[in-house]
Amino acid sequence: MAPALLRRLLRAKDRIDAASHEAWPVERLAAVAGVTEAHFARSFKQAFGLPPHRYLLTRRIERATALLRDTALSITDVAYASGWESLGSFGRVFRDVTGHSPGAVRRQARTSQEQLAPVPACILKAALRPELETAVLEKRRRKSRTTLPTPTQEV
Repeated sequence: MAPALLRRLLRAKDRIDAASHEAWPVERLAAVAGVTEAHFARSFKQAFGLPPHRYLLTRRIERATALLRDTALSITDVAYASGWESLGSFGRVFRDVTGHSPGAVRRQARTSQEQLAPVPACILKAALRPELETAVLEKRRRKSRTTLPTPTQEV
């Protein structure tokens, strides 16, 4: 990949990192990078291993998890502060990505907060980063396909 293109992609990625709560359609990101939408989406995935939308979701989930852990904001306020426009979509995506509801993550974070106090925040953030290669919902679908009886098995 050309260094000039990589710098442009990094500029767009930095914009997402700085303001993940904002709307970042591919058109807007491509304009930041100064390339076409198709070229941007293809190049971003090649450079960073994730499509732009999944990368944005990663950042939003990280922000929401931090707000759930570190603030007393309501779950609705956390959803809007992390960039979602709908509480329902926030809860669904959060659960699909993390495997837990926002409320469960908050309860778990509060009970384990004392144990993790000596660990630096940068290490915690990296260790707790959600894996978006395969969402939890897709993992569940794959598992359910393997647990269904085959036509030769008796039910």
